[in-house]
Amino acid sequence: MKFIIQALKIKLTYLLFFLSLSFLLNAQNRPGGLPGRPGTNLPGNLQGLAGSLRGGGQSIDSLERRDPFEDSISISFQLPLSAQQNKLDSSVSDFTKRFPIPANHVFLGNNGTATRSILFAPNFKSGWDPGFHAFDVYRWKPESVRFFNTSRPFTELAYLLGGRTEQIIEVTHTQNIKPNWNGLFQYRLINSPGFFKNQKTNHNNYLLTSWYQSINKRYNNYFVLVSNALQSEENGGIKNDNDYLNDPVYDDRFNVPTQIGGDVPFGRNFFSSKINTGNRYTDFNMVLTQQYDIGKKDSLVKDTIVIPLFYPRLRFEHTFRMSKYKFTYFDNDADSTYYKDVFNFPLGNISDTIILKDTWAEVVNDFSVYQYPDAKNLQQFLKAGLTLQNLKGEFASQSVSTYNLAVHGEYRNKTKNRKWDMAAAGTLYLNGFNSGDYHASFDLKRFAGKKQSYIELGFRNVNRTPSFIFDTRSSFYLDSPKNFNKENITHLSASYFHPGLKAKISGNYFLVSNYTYFKEFIKPEQEEALFNLLIVSLEKKFSIGKNFVWYTDIYLQKKTGS
Repeated sequence: MKFIIQALKIKLTYLLFFLSLSFLLNAQNRPGGLPGRPGTNLPGNLQGLAGSLRGGGQSIDSLERRDPFEDSISISFQLPLSAQQNKLDSSVSDFTKRFPIPANHVFLGNNGTATRSILFAPNFKSGWDPGFHAFDVYRWKPESVRFFNTSRPFTELAYLLGGRTEQIIEVTHTQNIKPNWNGLFQYRLINSPGFFKNQKTNHNNYLLTSWYQSINKRYNNYFVLVSNALQSEENGGIKNDNDYLNDPVYDDRFNVPTQIGGDVPFGRNFFSSKINTGNRYTDFNMVLTQQYDIGKKDSLVKDTIVIPLFYPRLRFEHTFRMSKYKFTYFDNDADSTYYKDVFNFPLGNISDTIILKDTWAEVVNDFSVYQYPDAKNLQQFLKAGLTLQNLKGEFASQSVSTYNLAVHGEYRNKTKNRKWDMAAAGTLYLNGFNSGDYHASFDLKRFAGKKQSYIELGFRNVNRTPSFIFDTRSSFYLDSPKNFNKENITHLSASYFHPGLKAKISGNYFLVSNYTYFKEFIKPEQEEALFNLLIVSLEKKFSIGKNFVWYTDIYLQKKTGS
């Protein structure tokens, strides 16, 4: 039995005031907003008329008649596949909402290095997967992009400074170009020289989005450009030929010699992206989603102004996605003896340079149809679709071109009384590289009581081909050839949250067969025997005085089987 007990995150609200800075830039004199979206009192083409009706004639005294929009901003966003409008969370009580590394992950101490969860977290992605996830927490993913609607331009600047010039810089700007067209630009830099040699990290994330809705509200266009450039040096640990940690000469840990990477100077230039030894993961994604709705037109009369409305009953959707991924490990000054002795790495005739690289190009076309049983409740729909995925990979000794054909379906329903929230989804790969893969899920959430306590139940089953890094064609496959069967993972979950107690108790049960993993860094293995694992957790929030919040998470993790 394992007990993983964490007392996490004593946070001071005022501390984050010095770490995060937000600005509201009020450059518009009138509110905007996508037609029919929350946060907009009137459709865009009637804003001017409404302003004239409110304002009447001009006045010398600016305080005599004030436009409430002059001193406020109305801003909301929605996530892909959801019509629900969400408000920005400006709270600073939970530091992990601003810090990219989750509280239940471990890493090497400086921001930007590889992380892993200390709780069991298998890969639930069916279909093609390249297999590189060490830096996932720093990636911006197209499926998590927010599409905004704002009455005024909004800019947020964030700056976090840590030890050894560790820093995070983030810029977010969004505004409605037209009342029915919003744009967003976002950039983030994560840079840390590290406390030891050859531990530098330099991550750059770029995001550009566009959301356009036609005036008659039948057509939506979502466009996303997102790119990630993630770099992290590797040092192989400190050398063990001397007791460096107890030698006063090496009180500055950056002076301790490391196994690989050479003797590089300490760098404070956070714009420099040059690294000598380590990992470089880059990806570029372009996503275009177009929707056309068939339904019923309606209108609302408000103060003699007619506001057009539209209730969809049938939606046709096409999504085009083009992506490129490059995963590289390199050592420009490799020690052939070290690599052979420690990793049994076959350098061959190359004695001073190591380059391992997998490159993928992906093109996806997805056609889906939505049906809304209740036209006035967009949170309830049935969805069915067909996906064609084309893949091309380039590796050290060969290349591969393949494809996947999959069908998928989904049902979601958030009831009008907001007491029930349910979702069921499934995908089956009919043909291609990942033929036979599937995943199915069902989630149910029930709210009860005036304080909105809730119970959540979940089921998930996935049958998946092991990630391509376990394929002998990958440049990173360095062991003798092996054949791996499909993984099968079942996950059952339940949780209860009580807002009065500020506490949540959860249980997660996993049933796993053919689990794939790496042994001794470079040896791929598969555990064919069936094993199960149970995780029980308690999350509790304590308010200490006026400005302190203490979060405590307690986990009990138990595995049975080999």
